Amino acid sequence: MFTKKFHTLNFDLLISFVIATSVLAISPGPDNIYVLMQSIVNGKTFGLATVAGLISGCLVHTTLVAFGVSAIIKENDSLFFVIKLFGALYLLYLAYKVYKSQSELKLNTDNIPKKSMTQLFKQGFIMNVLNPKVSIFFLAFFPGFLFSNTLSNITQFYVLGLLFMLVSAVIFSAIAVLAGSISTYIEHHKRVGFYLKWMQIIVFVGIAILIFTSKN
Repeated sequence: MFTKKFHTLNFDLLISFVIATSVLAISPGPDNIYVLMQSIVNGKTFGLATVAGLISGCLVHTTLVAFGVSAIIKENDSLFFVIKLFGALYLLYLAYKVYKSQSELKLNTDNIPKKSMTQLFKQGFIMNVLNPKVSIFFLAFFPGFLFSNTLSNITQFYVLGLLFMLVSAVIFSAIAVLAGSISTYIEHHKRVGFYLKWMQIIVFVGIAILIFTSKN
């Protein structure tokens, strides 16, 4: 029985999810830039406190999406298809937004106030929880990576959410610890923003295609 269940897990899909999450976590965005700035201004320990707050907030969004989407899947396959279609279109929209954005990365620490670790944890948590775009992104991102025919959809969404949190935590923590080196590298390598921009566009488009072509 265990072997039968084991073989129903699509590990290739999980590996693809981890790779996509890694690319998105590395690519410049409000969260990792915020971590980088706080680490430069306050120090790596304070940057790690910011990371802990941001990552903790993801659990709230995972729970909302897990129970909300799972209930829809139970009720109606057609509605789930609509969700996946919305997800694919939303990811294409994000790819377009990245395409229209500037490639150059500009780091400015002049107006960043110093805060305690507790304040940074709270701010990171609140920033994440009160950002509806995170839930929308999870809603668009996760359905295309459901990886098992035997596990409940809620369990699968939590596994994906925890994987997303783990990968993001590792990469964000590396950004916090290496903040000084990263900022120096960005200053001396102006093209890095260009490469990260197109890497992010490719991932968004690739996931959109995967979601649109995947079966319920």
